[in-house]
Amino acid sequence: MAVAAEVRVEAGGKLVIPRVDIAIDCGPRVNLDRVRSQMEGAVVFGVGLATTAEISFKNGRVQENNFDGYEVTRIDSSPREIRVHVLPAEDYGQPLGGVGEPGVPPVAPALANAVFAATGKRIRSLPFRNQLAS
Repeated sequence: MAVAAEVRVEAGGKLVIPRVDIAIDCGPRVNLDRVRSQMEGAVVFGVGLATTAEISFKNGRVQENNFDGYEVTRIDSSPREIRVHVLPAEDYGQPLGGVGEPGVPPVAPALANAVFAATGKRIRSLPFRNQLAS
């Protein structure tokens, strides 16, 4: 897996993500479109985890009990373009498996590195939406 992101931080800390490239070496696959769809979904989910997803507790209880309190990535904060690069399978003698969720973990570091490249500010904790305003 590899992920590279292009970002822009607007006034007030609004993060805009024009493009994300994600590459996967998953070996043999049966349906290339399904692999691409899984990676696109992983990018959108990873953006949400990196930028807004937070579970907080008060008096031993979770504060976010529904989607009105737990933000998920919506279309306006999703990357405008997601390019999926699937490496060609070299050995079709391997057993087939699933793609799963390997695309999710590298999204947050890619976004944090893109924010650093754009602003010079290092992001070291998640979610980082409130760290972009200053």
